[in-house]
Amino acid sequence: METVNPANGEREYQVETDSDEIVTRKIERASEAFSAWRLTPMRERAALMNRTAGELEKRREDLAATMAREMGKPVTEGRSEIDKCAWVCRYFAEKAGAFLAPRDIETDQGRSYVCYQAIGVILAVMPWNFPFWQVFRFAAPNLMAGNAALLKHASNVPQCAMAIEEILRRAGAPPYLFQNLFVPGSKVGTVVSHPAVQAVTLTGSTNAGRSVAGTAGSALKKTVMELGGSDAYVVLEDADLEAAASTCVQSRLINGGQSCIAAKRFIIVAPQRQRFEELVVQKMRAVTMGDPLDDATQLGPMARFDLRDELHAQVMASVRNGARLLLGGTIPGTEGDSAEERVRKGAYYPPTVLTGVVPGMPAYHDELFGPVAAIIPAVDQEDAIRIANDTCFGLGAAVFTRNLAEGERLAREELQAGTCVVNKFVASDPRLPFGGIKQSGYGRELAEEGIREFTNIKTVVVARD
Repeated sequence: METVNPANGEREYQVETDSDEIVTRKIERASEAFSAWRLTPMRERAALMNRTAGELEKRREDLAATMAREMGKPVTEGRSEIDKCAWVCRYFAEKAGAFLAPRDIETDQGRSYVCYQAIGVILAVMPWNFPFWQVFRFAAPNLMAGNAALLKHASNVPQCAMAIEEILRRAGAPPYLFQNLFVPGSKVGTVVSHPAVQAVTLTGSTNAGRSVAGTAGSALKKTVMELGGSDAYVVLEDADLEAAASTCVQSRLINGGQSCIAAKRFIIVAPQRQRFEELVVQKMRAVTMGDPLDDATQLGPMARFDLRDELHAQVMASVRNGARLLLGGTIPGTEGDSAEERVRKGAYYPPTVLTGVVPGMPAYHDELFGPVAAIIPAVDQEDAIRIANDTCFGLGAAVFTRNLAEGERLAREELQAGTCVVNKFVASDPRLPFGGIKQSGYGRELAEEGIREFTNIKTVVVARD
């Protein structure tokens, strides 16, 4: 596996793929590690997670730079990602005992209760866009629950994957409790089918989810799927437009727009459309694009050249179908530069704004995974909610209004997504369950609900004397 620095097109790192024999050995060792870890007292598991948080914080600068080199994340965002990883470790170190404590249930059968027990080796198939956070939001609750973990990370972030395993080892994790699998996507099905692997969690594209879930389903293994998203941000007529535009742009550009829960479709009620467009263009134009290792950079390159080109094709197809380009929409250096020169200049794509987006355009139906805002006009509130729900995705959604009671009603009762917010952007939080509906997946991560996903929710009944 070879990775390329997206900022300059230079080879970043190369790692040998694991042979079938090595993969089998890693799975077997993980199963052995689980046998002991499941019996480890909760306080010792918590101590490991707290030490892991400390190791993350000690290496914060180095890890942020690794992300910048491997997938283009600005170091300022990389530091925040590492801080969040430390938070999730400490959160589950503190809360897991209570989340997994037995619950007495009153019945007429005698003493009845529910307990939560680890189930074994869990395979995590993780993406490149948040190469530390996505892993730790899986690992912290599952290791605290008593499971063992195998990580098949994205092929363009092997140094991030190795750093995670090293951090856990330095924190004192038992040998083989957490291991990387360096295998191509075509080998994931073989790992899923191994008898020692008890469940699978995947964060990635809807197509990848279908494939892995199908294999797991045929083997009757539980899965949690966090897939694509095309989050709708509904801006109502009474919204504070300045605040709404700032929040929408901030959400759209987090991680260069390469986030499942980034704002992607800005749905604006007609009377406010023109002013909202002006504000979005103004704020997108002000963003500094550049070297992700520079603290002044707000927008780095996209993670890979093929992803940048795919995004540009979606933008151009939308324009050909009638969308208007208000900002951006050009690949830097496309005029007069050779292909080699463009590669040296990096996988950059400028902040881009499309308006007049309607059904039939990629910007309306598809997930645009990059710094592109799609503005969709709506006649009124009812029409805006209809458009927001007119998608195969359902990960997150937001509504902007000065009427907080109505905003809460819309978020609770009308918007169809796993997380719905009012006057802010969607973000994951260790304290709150996270996941989607429709083709954005199923199951939940984080919080009390997430730690129980890969446990045996066991009923115990003891008859009366």
